[in-house]
Amino acid sequence: MKPNPVVWFEIYVQDMQRAQAFYESVFQFKLETLPTPEGDLHGLQMLRFPGDMATMGASGALVKMEGVPSGGGGTLVYLACEDCAVEQGRVEAAGGKVFKPKFSIAPHGHIALVVDTEGNCIGLHSML
Repeated sequence: MKPNPVVWFEIYVQDMQRAQAFYESVFQFKLETLPTPEGDLHGLQMLRFPGDMATMGASGALVKMEGVPSGGGGTLVYLACEDCAVEQGRVEAAGGKVFKPKFSIAPHGHIALVVDTEGNCIGLHSML
């Protein structure tokens, strides 16, 4: 297996507009519509996170698809931050909840766990 084996992630949502507003508000970036393949894909909608294939890390998308639930399910995605306390501070105003405030995972930086508007628990990671 190669180092940093994750190449893509998907965060499933039930209300795409609400989820888009949450992620754009907390992380201060714009999600882009990701074209979907033709055919009956159960109402598939995708909004892509910013990404750069030339740098380390994985990109991914918010995904809405009929029959696929959102919410906690055992997989946790961590999103990179300069200081995760900053993004954590935007979570409640964006309609989410702070599950576990910023704490040290020394020597690997700090993390916070938050819940988005769709019930998904996501991690925030920073070295500060």
